Amino acid sequence: MVQLNDALLEVLDQRAVETGRSRSELIREAIEQYYKEDIEAAIDRAMVEGYTRVPDDDEFDALYEEVARRSIAEEPW
Repeated sequence: MVQLNDALLEVLDQRAVETGRSRSELIREAIEQYYKEDIEAAIDRAMVEGYTRVPDDDEFDALYEEVARRSIAEEPW
């Protein structure tokens, strides 16, 4: 059971008529969208945290550059 005020109920009913779907289907879809947005936001936060937790290190950059130079030099062009 979901309690809605008159304005929300009117919007919901109008959308149901326009799309040919039931109130329940529309409410379920809205909750799924809300849940999906929460999951996507959590993934975004985790990615940002991962990138900010591992700072750029010039020493590692120099090491990777040296390895790349050696690999290229060893290629039989």
